[in-house]
Amino acid sequence: MSEKPISKTYQFNQPLKYGCNPHQSPAALYVEQGRKMPFETLNGSPGYINLLDALNAWQLVKELRQSLGLPAAASFKHVSPAGAGLAVPLDDALARAYEVQDRDLSPSALAYIRARGADPLCSFGDFAAFSDPVDRATAEILKTEVSDGLIAPGFEEGALEILKAKKGGKFIVLQADQDFEPPEMEIKELYGVLFSQRRNDALITPQSLAQVPTREKHLTPEAIRDLVCAAITIKYTQSNSVGYALGGQMIGVGAGQQSRVDCTKLAGRKVETWWLRMHPRVLDLPFKPGVKRVDRTNARVRFIEGDFTAPEYEQWKTLFDSPPEQLTLEEKSGWLKELGGVSLASDAFFPFRDSIDQAAKRGVKYILQPGGSVADEAVLNACDDYGMVMAFTGIRLFHH
Repeated sequence: MSEKPISKTYQFNQPLKYGCNPHQSPAALYVEQGRKMPFETLNGSPGYINLLDALNAWQLVKELRQSLGLPAAASFKHVSPAGAGLAVPLDDALARAYEVQDRDLSPSALAYIRARGADPLCSFGDFAAFSDPVDRATAEILKTEVSDGLIAPGFEEGALEILKAKKGGKFIVLQADQDFEPPEMEIKELYGVLFSQRRNDALITPQSLAQVPTREKHLTPEAIRDLVCAAITIKYTQSNSVGYALGGQMIGVGAGQQSRVDCTKLAGRKVETWWLRMHPRVLDLPFKPGVKRVDRTNARVRFIEGDFTAPEYEQWKTLFDSPPEQLTLEEKSGWLKELGGVSLASDAFFPFRDSIDQAAKRGVKYILQPGGSVADEAVLNACDDYGMVMAFTGIRLFHH
């Protein structure tokens, strides 16, 4: 085992308001001696968690752009992505669900609409990241969202001025250095102990999906895109993690669970809610005039998940002239059966077939995982039972 001494020295860069919590003060940002910062603060005062979100989110979108060649965006909350998306056109139902059917979206705006729209409750108060310079159309989208800040490699004419005016001038705007080369080794201190490891520089690309041991082997171009999108997203998601993707975006992210099947269930429930938001009766909910967009979005999710006739839903009933008739279990299950072609990526191998059984309930057809478990044969047999295609990367993607 190598016992290379840690010889890095760091210099003070700037103070932070506080650490993870207000009582964790003082807090500050440092940079390795002789190395430039990977970003510049153009507006606002980023905090400890803001910067953790920003630096993870920037790596995610940069890798998506590098691997898939499409503009990418991410929506981060508490050091995990609530969503990630690519500049892939929206169909009519999804445009209505995201309430952008009348908007002319640029590629970056489209990617962010996908990233933020999949799980709007978790994206509330997010930190956004963009692989490409932010244009005016994207800035106009961000202007109306409840968000803490963003990081991007640049800003087109007029966009920066819009963003600087947000939140009374306190919206955080970071400009990433696209040419920044991170050090090979990372160092982290915890409880008086220093940990050192090589940075996770493994890049998942379409070529990473070459090993397909299931009976079904055909991966469509869309499936390859979505599997790579999901794998890169979970690379920056607190482990254990799995992610479902469809149409060039994440539709369910399960983060930080001790059990992999719990991750699959958690993310799967988000997938179900996302899909049910496109049910015709959900799209046609009769809101009163003047109801705010964020309230409409939240009400649709509450309508899907609960019973508007229950006392705890009293506040939501006021958004309508009369409470809408609830979706029946039969309506929900019938609609969910129409979901298909979904991709799922896991940051580590599946120890049992239970996650595959759960994935099958959410329309999963394609799966990507490292492989290498003693249970691989049972997991592959489960995939064959459902007619799924599974690819192995041989690369574990734990993130802590």
